[in-house]
Amino acid sequence: MNHLKKAMVLAAGLGKRMRPITDTIPKPMVKVSGKTLIDYGLDSLVEAGVGQAVVNVHYLAGILEKHLENRHDIAISISDERAELLDSAGGIINALPLLGSEAFYILNADTFWVDQQGEPANLLKMAEAFDETRMDILLMVARLDQATGYDGKGDFTLTPEARLLRRQDNDPQPVIYAGAAIIHPGIFKDAEASVSSLNRYFDHAIANKRLYAMPMHGHWITVGTPDAIEDAEKALAALN
Repeated sequence: MNHLKKAMVLAAGLGKRMRPITDTIPKPMVKVSGKTLIDYGLDSLVEAGVGQAVVNVHYLAGILEKHLENRHDIAISISDERAELLDSAGGIINALPLLGSEAFYILNADTFWVDQQGEPANLLKMAEAFDETRMDILLMVARLDQATGYDGKGDFTLTPEARLLRRQDNDPQPVIYAGAAIIHPGIFKDAEASVSSLNRYFDHAIANKRLYAMPMHGHWITVGTPDAIEDAEKALAALN
């Protein structure tokens, strides 16, 4: 079984839609049912046997760093973006010296999920599914009916071969990128740590038929605005 040792947690965003809560704390520090958003993600990594997480910081970075010092069950390295916010791909490229040459997880620090009881953890299933000979990127995806707090139309169309295409207008069951991925660092070869989005790399992988999906089991929760916290807490209560 594949076993990934490292993860990148994207935690540097400004969280503007979460104001006024994020006037005083970074978005990954927002609490749902008494636990911060970033701790939901870190707990999932610990459960999957990941030993090291690299967390990028920018907005109110000191608050997040201080909070992370309390985690002793996973080694945490900080990738400092105080000087310039580099976006999703730029943040990862900047952290590559800490992440090494093997495939690693990427987690968004402002979404989380609840694994299906009786099923292996989603991150473990992703590691099992990842095949770097066929895949550049593997995304965890959710159906719209598996999501709380999401009001979009879906991100991708899932093919019968588990590959992903950008959402097709005639797709009756589009899927959402559920904030967890596995990437091989080779896709960033020769890239510079400047402002750039992962979407560019998703599109490149689609063009090469190397963007794949792992449909998640369980329920996915995103908390985009202060109003969404109550919905997230109701969903968690219903699942427990």
